[in-house]
Amino acid sequence: MRILFAGGGTAGHINPALAIAGYIKEKHKDAEISYIGTADKLEAKLVPEKGYDFYTIDVAGFQRRLSVENIGRNISAVKKVFTSSARSKKILKDIKPDVVVGTGGYVSGPVLREAQKLGIKTVIHEQNAFPGVTTKMLSEKADFVMLAMPEAQKFLKLKKKPTITGNPIRNELLNISKQEAREKLGLDDKPLILSFGGSLGAKKINEAVTGLIKWHNGTDKFYHIHGTGKTGYEEFKNSFSDTDLSDDIDIREYINDMDVCMAAADLVICRAGAITLSELSAMGKPAILIPSPYVAENHQFHNAMTLKRAGAAEVIEEKELTSDLLIDLVSHLIENKPRLEKMSKAALNNAILDANERIYEIIMQAYTGA
Repeated sequence: MRILFAGGGTAGHINPALAIAGYIKEKHKDAEISYIGTADKLEAKLVPEKGYDFYTIDVAGFQRRLSVENIGRNISAVKKVFTSSARSKKILKDIKPDVVVGTGGYVSGPVLREAQKLGIKTVIHEQNAFPGVTTKMLSEKADFVMLAMPEAQKFLKLKKKPTITGNPIRNELLNISKQEAREKLGLDDKPLILSFGGSLGAKKINEAVTGLIKWHNGTDKFYHIHGTGKTGYEEFKNSFSDTDLSDDIDIREYINDMDVCMAAADLVICRAGAITLSELSAMGKPAILIPSPYVAENHQFHNAMTLKRAGAAEVIEEKELTSDLLIDLVSHLIENKPRLEKMSKAALNNAILDANERIYEIIMQAYTGA
């Protein structure tokens, strides 16, 4: 069995592919897994680390904002459409995959398009509530379409009903209890706030959380772990250069033990990436979501609203985010145990815990022709 994955650019497209690939290898030790991505994005590092054959194509996304610089970039992107299609076709003929699985990002476009022309089975997995351009373009001709969130279906033209699978969840997130996590962190039963803006950081979130920490610093009411991200760490630390932070506050550049910290948390403040929201749901975590406005088609806002409508989260758009607003919302939630418990139950009710198995079954249907 030969399965080829295509998707990249961000961890939100790559990690689902790697999770699915790993699950297939658990079921079929002799499965041949390969991956097509770009040479200069995150997949070039993550995929080879997992031991899978990695092939590259030179492709670029189109810029939607009109400017002289972006016009030049779009002309270059048009040229790459043709070269990446030819390169994809050659790789497909060399590998001869039984199934091609696309997990999104512009890199998956030429690969799935050429696979469909060659009559190779194609499967698409869309992680977000608002589908990406690639999913919209190729889903109509795909053999199977899988959606993490049912809301995405209304934006697609499909020949047959899609399968709602959820997003793959890392096993370590499902195998640790809140009590165990708090013991690992050396915490008692005082509420824990966990906040982060991603591995690179988010300036607006860091600024708002600075005010939040100054508000509760020294009150002995809460624990707080905040991940500043790589670009914001020094600036964040400098904001407290003249402040004695209590031992209840833990400021980190990057949260390496996210499974432990999230399991221990009573309230999470973060972006609204699809995988993060699936993890919050699986762990039953109430959240304050601040969607990134810098992503394609504002898809994080649509993601966030799925949890808000479910009653599991509150949403603050970045353009409205201030320290005062964040403080008001946190103070309203963190000491209101009945409200947090209600949000936690809503999150769990929204979770799909067997996503890996659901996705695997669809890929096997494509493989067997069942």
